[in-house]
Amino acid sequence: MSGGVSRNGVIGAVLMAALLSGCGGAARLGSGSDNTNLEAFTAQQIFERGEFELERSDPEEAAFYFGEIERLYPYSEWAKRALIMQAFAYHRDKDYENSRSAAQRYIDFYPLDDDAAYAQYLLALSYYDQIEEVGRDQGLTFQALQSLRTVIERYPESEYARSAILKFDLAFDHLAGKEMEIGRYYLKRDHFGAAINRFRVVVEDFQTTTHTPEALHRLVEAYLSLGLTDEAQTAGAILGYNYQSTDWYEDSYTLLTGRGLTLEAAGDNWLAKIYRQMVKGQWL
Repeated sequence: MSGGVSRNGVIGAVLMAALLSGCGGAARLGSGSDNTNLEAFTAQQIFERGEFELERSDPEEAAFYFGEIERLYPYSEWAKRALIMQAFAYHRDKDYENSRSAAQRYIDFYPLDDDAAYAQYLLALSYYDQIEEVGRDQGLTFQALQSLRTVIERYPESEYARSAILKFDLAFDHLAGKEMEIGRYYLKRDHFGAAINRFRVVVEDFQTTTHTPEALHRLVEAYLSLGLTDEAQTAGAILGYNYQSTDWYEDSYTLLTGRGLTLEAAGDNWLAKIYRQMVKGQWL
């Protein structure tokens, strides 16, 4: 689940018995459109109603109640708990902007609290969970990477660090995938120079992603189409050294040997430098 429960059990079990009896009718508190008489209830009663709304899958209503605690009982312990819960409820409702706002307020007000790590994680998720919706605009992906890095670096011992690392890698891979998508678009239309620029970004800046083998093969295709055999051979050589078990290597091997070319570094180009760095460990 994208927005998990914090380690302090902020969400906790919903106290149904208290809602239906001991809370003095808390199950019938004012709704988001009618908060009449809400001031008559305690912070705890309103908080429990927010939990109740989460339990019955109405996160928008839950966020309203948690927000009312902050309004009616500011600076209280319940207000602090309600703020992180409000961020969680907004996130569950896919209201990412408000989730991010609530999470940021929590970090600003309670930077040393145990749940600050969870607030930062929710803030990162508010970007991360929108990555697939942004098309070619990768601004949210970069923001997700920055926020996930903050979780990893600021809260390395928290229970959210491992999940943040995994999501960071996936977001990083996503950026590389977008470069590949655009590169393939240009390659299919014989815009070889534009395609090469995209595949080069993947090889130079996203070497650790799953897209590097294909990027190298596409470089072989593009450079052969332009008659630049040194570059094509060198891309093939890098493939042969690091990704020999992939189908991309097999395809490049077939292309190059079919033209009487070998898979070896040739010439003095940017790929030759990559070859020296990746294969021979020479960085100068």
